[in-house]
Amino acid sequence: MEQIADAATAIADHDGLDAVTMQVVAERLGAAKMALYRYLPGRAELEAVMLDRALGAPDTFGDGEWASALTRWATALYERASQRPWTVELIQRPHLPGPNELGWYEAGLAALQELNLDGREKLDVLAMLAGHVVSIVRQQAAGPAPEEDLAKALAPVLMRNAHAFPLTVAAFSQPSGSEHDDALHFGLARMVAGIEALATARAHPQRRR
Repeated sequence: MEQIADAATAIADHDGLDAVTMQVVAERLGAAKMALYRYLPGRAELEAVMLDRALGAPDTFGDGEWASALTRWATALYERASQRPWTVELIQRPHLPGPNELGWYEAGLAALQELNLDGREKLDVLAMLAGHVVSIVRQQAAGPAPEEDLAKALAPVLMRNAHAFPLTVAAFSQPSGSEHDDALHFGLARMVAGIEALATARAHPQRRR
């Protein structure tokens, strides 16, 4: 199984996810295609194994305050996915999580353990953060500075149509700051702040009166 996953991963790394087929994997291993089906029923199961191998086991994020632990969790997930951008496609496809992916669930939930949220809400928090991470990895697959690249590409269009899009022109004309092209951390900080506000409201309901 590990040899199959490693072969499929190498193909995806070199030629992209679409190049991974049971036939191509079999050829890379010097085996017959039907031999692979002894270990994996089909492409969906192969992709699940590839994703689990690519994500790897998570680190420990539970030491210290929950907000920083949760931010480290999301940042580490981003770093793993960025190493193999094709993983974001597999994350979003229906699949049965493997042991490594379940380990990421466990680590994220451990970071949220002290918050006054129920299990489904905690899972929603992880889904929200993972969705943000996936979105950023997708954007950066085309280049390391997507905001700057978009601004450069739009500049001629906005110059010709400044009267129609004054707010857009003004936004793109703002000088670069510390958070320019850092949508990952900007978004994580805003999300964590929202989660903290909810947890605080749950812990002190009288403050909402």
